[in-house]
Amino acid sequence: MFTGIITDLGRITAVGNPVPGAADRRFRIATKFPMAEVALGASIACNGCCLTVTQKGADWFDVDVSGESVSKTTLGAWGVGTKVNLERALKAGDELGGHIVSGHVDGVAEVTSIRDDGASKRYTIRPPQALAKYVAAKGSVTLDGVSLTVNEVDATSFGVNIIPHTQAETTFGGLRQGDRLNMEIDVLARYVARLLEGGVAAQIRG
Repeated sequence: MFTGIITDLGRITAVGNPVPGAADRRFRIATKFPMAEVALGASIACNGCCLTVTQKGADWFDVDVSGESVSKTTLGAWGVGTKVNLERALKAGDELGGHIVSGHVDGVAEVTSIRDDGASKRYTIRPPQALAKYVAAKGSVTLDGVSLTVNEVDATSFGVNIIPHTQAETTFGGLRQGDRLNMEIDVLARYVARLLEGGVAAQIRG
């Protein structure tokens, strides 16, 4: 599990294909994490995707990504030089600075506009239609691994405010209109929606 608080901005240094002819990908990611403390098999959230460390060095680690994950996320567009938001998995006793994030991407959203809002920037995001119902004003959402508070919502989009610190320490500082983002809905919204579905809600009322 994660909290959506980015602790390093990594960079893709190599892209490979572990199975020739398949859609799988292998990425090498440069990092400032103390990799001597990170075990092989550990989980690291990379732009919001929970990935397993398969090889490592003093300042890098490798991850393998299945064709299924490539098709359902933005990872297929990663190339050498791509910057990546990184977060190590939670340990017992860690501070929960954002919200509970699983690292399982629900869909891909799109940046439809960016405008200045004081020192911050306001991003308008268009989620996949199937995920729009899970987004609520003042609720939480994860975009490319970053835990964010939703400012406003309409029928097809929602807005988030990105402060200067987040712009500088994550990939948000380099985003442009039309860019695509890995989106994970709030786990609480997922379960509330499930409970409110007809059959389950009827059982609770009964």
